[in-house]
Amino acid sequence: MINITLPDGSVRQYETGTSAMDVAKSISEGLARNVLAAKVNGEVWDASRPINADASLQLLTWDSKEGKNTFWHSSAHLMAEALEALYPGIKFGIGPALDNGFYYDVDPGGRQISSEDFKQIEDKIMELARQGNEYRRQEIGKEEAIAFFKEKGDEYKLELLEELEDGKITFYHQGNFTDLCRGPHIPDTGKIKAVKLLKIGGAYWRGDDSRTQLTRIYGITFQKQKELTEYLELLEEAKKRDHRKLGEELELFMFSEKVGAGLPIWLPKGTALRTRLENFLKDEQLKQGYQPVITPHIGKKDLYVTSGHYEKYGKDSFQPIHTPREGEEFLLKPMNCPHHCEIFGHRPRSYKELPVRIAEFGTVYRYEMSGELHGLTRVRGFTQDDAHLFCTPDQVKQEFLGVISLTLMVLKKLGFENYTAQISLRDPENREKYIGSDENWEKAERAIIEAAAEAGLTTVTELGEAAFYGPKLDFMVKDALGRSWQLGTIQVDYNLPERFDLTYIGSDNAPHRPVMIHRAPFGSMERFIGVLTEHCAGKFPLWLAPEQYLLLPISDKYLDYAKEVQDTLAQHDIRGRIDDRTESIGRKIRDAEVSKVPYMLIVGEKEEEAKAVGVRKQGEGDLGAKSLGDFVGWFKEML
Repeated sequence: MINITLPDGSVRQYETGTSAMDVAKSISEGLARNVLAAKVNGEVWDASRPINADASLQLLTWDSKEGKNTFWHSSAHLMAEALEALYPGIKFGIGPALDNGFYYDVDPGGRQISSEDFKQIEDKIMELARQGNEYRRQEIGKEEAIAFFKEKGDEYKLELLEELEDGKITFYHQGNFTDLCRGPHIPDTGKIKAVKLLKIGGAYWRGDDSRTQLTRIYGITFQKQKELTEYLELLEEAKKRDHRKLGEELELFMFSEKVGAGLPIWLPKGTALRTRLENFLKDEQLKQGYQPVITPHIGKKDLYVTSGHYEKYGKDSFQPIHTPREGEEFLLKPMNCPHHCEIFGHRPRSYKELPVRIAEFGTVYRYEMSGELHGLTRVRGFTQDDAHLFCTPDQVKQEFLGVISLTLMVLKKLGFENYTAQISLRDPENREKYIGSDENWEKAERAIIEAAAEAGLTTVTELGEAAFYGPKLDFMVKDALGRSWQLGTIQVDYNLPERFDLTYIGSDNAPHRPVMIHRAPFGSMERFIGVLTEHCAGKFPLWLAPEQYLLLPISDKYLDYAKEVQDTLAQHDIRGRIDDRTESIGRKIRDAEVSKVPYMLIVGEKEEEAKAVGVRKQGEGDLGAKSLGDFVGWFKEML
């Protein structure tokens, strides 16, 4: 017999070889029908896989992230089976689950697959789904696996096999399809009740633009047709809110191929918006004892070798800049933290100075692959609202709590009320990905877990999501459409102070190593503004809007009065402009509505005589006339 510990702490005994599905059935047949996979000792398994030793068990349904991921990964396999049936000889790259749906990279072998083929593929997927075929896991030897894919002539799977160790290779079978896969998968294809293929594109094999370009097909599936219908409605709303579309319409930012892909250019209105966001956080930071600094956009390669960034990111980043001096190399800075370590270490420090809080809106550069670029949310040059706190070990928790408080204040100010704090820890099975001692990692992880608990945050824990130098607390924020985004982040780091040999003199007059906290409430200014634009559909909070009003004179006769109103409002820091075009007032109102300026102020003969303005609110219509003095007071109350 084996002991199975359930999430509520209860322990049940079962025979060796019992599966998670057996456990679910012993609890409730209704529960068993909803089980998609299981988490056994923290690892996601097939619900049908035998458990042969004492274990902790969590049953995964559609309500869990892991359950959805398993469902969508299994759907990718089902789409691959449909494609193989429709396009004999097709070859397969990889087919992972995404946050919403899945994709598979395929090589159709000279044939073209387009969106016009989606209906036929979808019909085949549903035909196969209705067969209710089981997903079966098979452990297989490397030689046998190689022989299988050699016979199929699939060079992509053969290349993946080269990197795998014998004894750790698994196949998955369903219906007439077999794939190289570590799993896990849902019990059977019958759970897939609705499918929609979303888009098609190109993707270079292994992300290398010198290699074959494969066809990437994206799709999504659900357990009910109603869920798919609701999702497609959400997609339509998301298209209207797309920050790339709104950014162009509202003249916030642009991209230029001559400047370079992934390098945003901020236009005047976008710059005004961004500057206001920066000033808001800078003011808060000054109140909390942060010291603003400015560091260069480049640094010597040796700086990033010392920090470990070159080892981790060097191959995938912008390549070194060579100077006329032989052997001298610089890099575009991928992170601000090495520069801030140099600031802390440039002179002796006393424990009496700590904590030292260094803040910078610093621009960094990462060479994202062209296929990964996406408006402002995935770029090659971006500005972080970066700060690094250097403190004593005894100060870590209090400083961490202070940063949590600042981050929550930022999210509330911008209208993000729905969020979860993700505690991102290292992968215990793959420690070579990280730098630093086990002792330092354990201290850092413990500090984050305790601080999050003390702050009363709703948290989830993710293994393997830590930064290479330390664990993180990431704020996963849901927008108005229910989509989740990783925005603010806080990290505890015992490692960079060691790598830079940073010290302070303690009360015992001996040198001690400081602890470093990395934090960025916005994360990246570009990403944050992209997400914020979609969250509020371009209708920014009144205090943040680039233009808070548009003055609409009924005719040119009232331009002088409009200028008088504008001057008065400017004295009260209320910002806007005059629409002095020779258009009808109806046209001006329509255009102002489209531009999403919060208020329209209409001036004509009556308004000039009464020293008033006619007020319209964007999206709501006429609010009546207000004297100029009343309008100023009323407006200020809303800020």
